[in-house]
Amino acid sequence: MPGIIAQPFLLAKSGLVIGVDEAGRGPLAGPVVAAACALGPDVPTGLDDSKKLSAKRRAVLEPLIQRTCHWALGVVDADEIDRINIFAATMLAMTRAVETLVGALGANPDEVLIDGNMTPQGRNPDWRWTARAIVGGDALEPCISAASILAKEHRDRLMRAAAAGHPHYGWERNMGYGTAEHLAALRSHGPTPLHRRSFAPVAQCAFVP
Repeated sequence: MPGIIAQPFLLAKSGLVIGVDEAGRGPLAGPVVAAACALGPDVPTGLDDSKKLSAKRRAVLEPLIQRTCHWALGVVDADEIDRINIFAATMLAMTRAVETLVGALGANPDEVLIDGNMTPQGRNPDWRWTARAIVGGDALEPCISAASILAKEHRDRLMRAAAAGHPHYGWERNMGYGTAEHLAALRSHGPTPLHRRSFAPVAQCAFVP
């Protein structure tokens, strides 16, 4: 569910800047989650690419970001990923996150900074903001770093919760990625409703009882 913290946002010389990143593009199960974040005046220290941070450090930073920044989430579930493909789903998750944040702020950003080499501009019909892709941006731009942490922490929580209902796949450890443990469970137990059936390793096990 999208979340918003209403704190005074920081207007840089260039105006309102929103950072965006996603988590969960590559897993075989679960949603893809995007976060949009506009930094407040009290920027948490130690922001970085979520993949470079320990789970313990991310757990400390997440509530600090939530308290001091504007933020929102966009989630696209596995069934929708299968309908539109993972690339389109990632662009949609980003669009949903920014749309929610812009609606809460009541202001459009001057620029949206997105980790990677592509943006939803021209790739999602509802995207309407100036966007710039930055390769490695989650380690370079604090607003993208914050979004990276929010997206990963939220998605990891979803997968740990899902693991309780589907205990064979080790999602609490692999977060839905195609580890040896996960693939072995797929071959033995077949896919769940949370699996992405358009992904080849899942499709190959789709008829396993």
